[in-house]
Amino acid sequence: MILREKAKILDKDSMNRTLERIAHEILERNKSVDEIAIIGIKNRGAYLAGRLADKIKDISNMKVPVGALDITLYRDDLTQVSEQPVVHATEIDFDIERKKIMLVDDVLYTGRTIRCALDALIDYGRPAQIQLAVLVDRGHRELPIRADYVGKNVPTSFKEVVEVKLAEVDGKDEVIICEKVE
Repeated sequence: MILREKAKILDKDSMNRTLERIAHEILERNKSVDEIAIIGIKNRGAYLAGRLADKIKDISNMKVPVGALDITLYRDDLTQVSEQPVVHATEIDFDIERKKIMLVDDVLYTGRTIRCALDALIDYGRPAQIQLAVLVDRGHRELPIRADYVGKNVPTSFKEVVEVKLAEVDGKDEVIICEKVE
């Protein structure tokens, strides 16, 4: 599949401001930082979770636990993705019982990834609450899932792809919309 860049919707500075806004919203909605833990869905969601935790620490002077969740084996399309899926380690080195978990992902699309993440997360314990933070919500939900914190709502067509690029993985921070070229 060939993709052609159509529009840049976030650059490094706007992504930074967006994450800072989400961090403020999380702190405003949740009374105590002690109750909060942040878990990102691998791969890019985990990096965004780390950045959000840093922003929360900068704002509140309190460190929140951060983890990374691999959902590979929970996917309902596992056989369609690859014959030999690559399973990564889940990194949650704290107790999630009675915590308010901020689940973080880069793009919210059909909702299926989030459903898998919820199933995976519950296997680690019973949090008091799970809230969802996403950098981009592109619509087209197939499941009744919505984000509590959204960086940017971007209406898209089925012919478009939202690409999130992060410095940790891609060498730069940006979000672009690409169009599938037949």
